[in-house]
Amino acid sequence: MSAIQGARERARREVTAAIKDEARRQLAAEGAAKLSLRAVARELGLASSALYRYFPSRDDLLTALIVDAYDAVGESAERALAETDAAPAARWTAVCRAIRSWALGHPHEYALIYGSPVPGYAAPQATIGPASRVGLALIGVVEDANQAGVFPAYDGPPPPQEVLDDAERLRETLGARLPAPILTEVIAAWAELFGLVGFELFGQFNRVVDARDAFFDRAVARLAQGIGLPADERSL
Repeated sequence: MSAIQGARERARREVTAAIKDEARRQLAAEGAAKLSLRAVARELGLASSALYRYFPSRDDLLTALIVDAYDAVGESAERALAETDAAPAARWTAVCRAIRSWALGHPHEYALIYGSPVPGYAAPQATIGPASRVGLALIGVVEDANQAGVFPAYDGPPPPQEVLDDAERLRETLGARLPAPILTEVIAAWAELFGLVGFELFGQFNRVVDARDAFFDRAVARLAQGIGLPADERSL
């Protein structure tokens, strides 16, 4: 790459980052439904035609923000999994804490990916991989426990066949190394985890739960127990 090409690429990265930063500011102030390329261009002192060279439409810009948000929370979860060398339930809690911490620090980005759908926007295939990262981190905790032989045999009531079919299809798509019945439990716990985070972030715990950290740790420990991970009795 020539020096001129390198300078152009750096300039493009800088402008792209500035566009995204302004768009995130607008998300915080107005919400995703009101995101406007013209407003972003105006705030940055750009002509609308110049901004369209970076993001041809509002949906393209939304997709970039969504992918960035999924990657950021996914990276947080993966880092917690990689850095925690402990018992399975403690690893599960570490990953869940990382997800919650990211969400509390980035409430508007969390709302973009886990809140109400944006009217008129349909997420493209490009969002699927990034959106899977958190789930794969949670599944990874259970896979490691299963491979280490500390995961008990599934002894719960058998899921309906159509649920097992869904889990089997997802298992093949993700390359998960878990039996379908266990995977259904992980998926349910995944959804319940984000219910906990969403309740806290969007105010449903106000005047209900004050000891948020302790409540969260106990709740996610019980989710781990429900899946079948060996329990840390101190957290129950």
